[in-house]
Amino acid sequence: PTLLEELGADESTLARRLDPTATGTAEPCVPPDEMAFRYDMNADAMATEKLAEGIRNFVADQVKLEELISTR
Repeated sequence: PTLLEELGADESTLARRLDPTATGTAEPCVPPDEMAFRYDMNADAMATEKLAEGIRNFVADQVKLEELISTR
């Protein structure tokens, strides 16, 4: 809160650091093909485990929802 008050009361000029007209050209984003995606996914143990965990949790929640709906 003190920092926000100090910044709000600051009347000094702020030097521009970025120039929107001086942007470079970005390389086009090319999505990987399936083989590259699967290789990268298998190489990243955490990503593989978190994806599997998310799928398991989604299925468990779906089962709970279906049970809740069927009891109404």
